[in-house]
Amino acid sequence: MKTKLSTGITVAAVLAMSGLALSGCSDNNQATSANGDSDDVTTLRFSHFMTANDNMNTEGFEPWAQKIEEDSNGRLKIEIYPSATLSKPGATYDAAAKGTVDIGMQVQGYTAGRFPLTQVVELPGISNTAEQQTCILYKLYDDGVISDEYEDTHLLALMGSGQGALHTVEKPIRTPADMKGMRIRQPSVVASHIIEATGAAPVGMPASDTYTSLQRGVIDGLAFTWQPIQAFRLDELLSAHTNIPFYNSTFVVTMNKDKYNGLPDDLKKVIDDNSGLVMSDRIAKIFDRSNDEAMAAARAKGDTMIDIPDPLNDSDWQGPLLEGTQRYLDELAAKGLDGQTVYEKTKAASAACL
Repeated sequence: MKTKLSTGITVAAVLAMSGLALSGCSDNNQATSANGDSDDVTTLRFSHFMTANDNMNTEGFEPWAQKIEEDSNGRLKIEIYPSATLSKPGATYDAAAKGTVDIGMQVQGYTAGRFPLTQVVELPGISNTAEQQTCILYKLYDDGVISDEYEDTHLLALMGSGQGALHTVEKPIRTPADMKGMRIRQPSVVASHIIEATGAAPVGMPASDTYTSLQRGVIDGLAFTWQPIQAFRLDELLSAHTNIPFYNSTFVVTMNKDKYNGLPDDLKKVIDDNSGLVMSDRIAKIFDRSNDEAMAAARAKGDTMIDIPDPLNDSDWQGPLLEGTQRYLDELAAKGLDGQTVYEKTKAASAACL
């Protein structure tokens, strides 16, 4: 059953109260009246993998949590658990579906095959900014193209994170030939296919493991958006960056369906009014601003910067990107999914979201 999310409210305002104690677990002190007559407090545990000092947490999720508490007159409280302390980065959506956590945020690409049609939005040439990508996701969701992939939870937000780039410790990447034999961290199967097409070896791992992996030489570089570079202190180790829009990660924030349905109507409205496209768009704006700031900081630091703004029309890069794209669409077809049609609808949504 499709749930429309287009009527959300703010984004930079929801998930904080990280100072609240664990004693108020999510299934105790439930409000008892559909009209909000009870003064009981419902505490919701929100899990994500970003660090506590990441501005997605401090500027996005914490203000969102505060707004939820204020709008509910203190009857809803959200405890935030960053750094994957309650659920693994690639298992957070399913943890929310099962009720292990009440609210969860994860990258769809962290769970291979779980959101196959949503990940079409990651393909190269689809979007240039987090804001555009978020708009594309909602057009596809509201049109029923990807909504079935989220039926087992109460969806709160879908958002893009901006273009992925290639970042390396030492060796600059100017052409695909430079990547041959390199070990590159990949965030999703889409990025993995493209990395393989260049002759590099994709290595899967969550963002939280990238610092030690770079430090120990387990990987030579990584595919990452710019925003987390500083939050995960990767700028301490990286020295070369290739700004090439070859993949675009997406994020989902969702809530356990039974937990949502068990709330009285007025508290459901508080959740609804603070979720959806407006929430998602606000977070996307934070991503876009932070991507620009992190990129500017790398330039100021003196890092090597290589810009390839239109790789689909670049004689060196076009081949691997198209090869990786087709491989992903072929995999969808092998699963009985009409990836080609979704791809065409995604490109149409991209044009409408410019």
